[in-house]
Amino acid sequence: MRGAKCQPFKGETEIAPDRLINRRWLPLNALRAFEAVGRHMSFTAGAQALTVSQSAMSRHVSSLEDLIGRPLFERGPTGLKLTPAGSILLPVVSKCLDRMEQTINTIRNKDLESRPIRLHIPPSLLYQNALPLLAKFHKEHPEIRIDVVTSNVTGAPRDNVDMAIVFDRPNVDDAVADLLWMVRVAPLCSPDTAAAHKGKAFDQFLRDNELLHVKLEGEPRGLLWSSYAAQQRLAIETNDGLAFDTAFSAVRYAIGASGVVLADIDMFAQEIASGQLVMPYDRVSADGFGYYLKTHAEDLGDPAIFLLREWIIRHFSPDMGRDAEAPTEMVPEMRG
Repeated sequence: MRGAKCQPFKGETEIAPDRLINRRWLPLNALRAFEAVGRHMSFTAGAQALTVSQSAMSRHVSSLEDLIGRPLFERGPTGLKLTPAGSILLPVVSKCLDRMEQTINTIRNKDLESRPIRLHIPPSLLYQNALPLLAKFHKEHPEIRIDVVTSNVTGAPRDNVDMAIVFDRPNVDDAVADLLWMVRVAPLCSPDTAAAHKGKAFDQFLRDNELLHVKLEGEPRGLLWSSYAAQQRLAIETNDGLAFDTAFSAVRYAIGASGVVLADIDMFAQEIASGQLVMPYDRVSADGFGYYLKTHAEDLGDPAIFLLREWIIRHFSPDMGRDAEAPTEMVPEMRG
């Protein structure tokens, strides 16, 4: 990967190794090349993405490595891999380029005063709770346009968005994160399913029923059930059973057919209060996941984004404005 060193940009001189990098010395072409290779994990695909030769990409990445003083990639038996230094640098460069691309396109193609805010909301939260609130916000603030983006990924979405409600554990990054609520999950099922297994021990109840899964992008199958089983100290198989794209779909299946779904008891409080779902065992778990609103710090000066952020913090809560209280009812015979 090390090759001939790229020449400095016109009008620049080579940077001494002991000098700190400032904006004057930022090697933008080399950073673009590094980001493209890192995004595709391939020099060939990265070169095609930027329509340059593979040798040029290699030279640019090599020059960036020389500047930093550390390798950014290493070749392994399964292909290209990021080194620790590359893993630190890639998300920062990718985000900067994404933000520049998005902002420039906005300036070129849109009326700045009427630019829509791109808001990411996880699909189950959107369909189960957020739609009425979005309608309420639109009624109160018709001058602010919102483009809703949805994906079932944990953490920050891959799409370029202005704001994102994410399902995640607490973590430190460069976004402003506001906790909306911590998720409390419990096994839920239909009344018929609960009645058919009345009197069984908790772990036996789970073994005798199909466990319904919610697929999370980038996460292993059965993550939520395996985390729950570990926290509850249950020796059960957590990979079998149907898997759905959203918790909303998994809950609908549990209501209309069979199986046990591990779901947020606050998000689905209405279904529990109405008797469509029951929580047959008092085994609620808070495993550290929650819903967070993430905003770019530099966007807080935008009046529309500032207003929407404050509105979401006030209105997005576990009950989402519902009259129903958090569920407490269980099937008495099955408490365990």
